[in-house]
Amino acid sequence: MNHAETRLWWHIRRRQFDVRFRRQHPAYGRIMDFASLSLKLNIEVDGSQHDRDLDWLRDELLRSHGWTVIRFWSWDIYRDNEAVLATIGATIDRLKSRDGISGR
Repeated sequence: MNHAETRLWWHIRRRQFDVRFRRQHPAYGRIMDFASLSLKLNIEVDGSQHDRDLDWLRDELLRSHGWTVIRFWSWDIYRDNEAVLATIGATIDRLKSRDGISGR
């Protein structure tokens, strides 16, 4: 994991969101940065090396299998981490309420 991913992982674990996440989870021939299997939520942290076209194709593959994908730029984690965490929390709440599950 790069520094931004490590920092976000620390915050996800500290916040806990009442959802279990795995880091560096393999699926469909790719590695998800952070995955909640119960919610089918994939959180990606992108740096300058990411190819947006390939990311889009990968996201479409995951969505075709029922996954929700949210992406953040590395600098967003440094610049406005609270907004990143709020977006993650709101997405989790939306998915829980849609699916009627606890997330664990």
